[in-house]
Amino acid sequence: MRIELKKISPSLMSRQSGKEALLALRPQLNELKSRETIEVDFEGVTTFSPSWGDEFLTPLLEEYADRLILYPTDNFSVQDTLALLEDMHGYTFKIDT
Repeated sequence: MRIELKKISPSLMSRQSGKEALLALRPQLNELKSRETIEVDFEGVTTFSPSWGDEFLTPLLEEYADRLILYPTDNFSVQDTLALLEDMHGYTFKIDT
């Protein structure tokens, strides 16, 4: 399953909207096959706040672990947020190479 975040919004800012985005995807997530990966694509995202990322990515990582794969990005907002989330929670996101 590929999640193109720009389809949600190019500006991913609030904790509440992160929760809502995850809830909106929940029906699709519930239909994933047991080994199907979740790929998150940041292309087209201009702003990615830690609060939005924490509400969206952290639960995905906790539930799907090694099945969650992030596409690489050169967006500093995304890179900084991912680094902050990794530091806060002590985990490392799997980045597609």
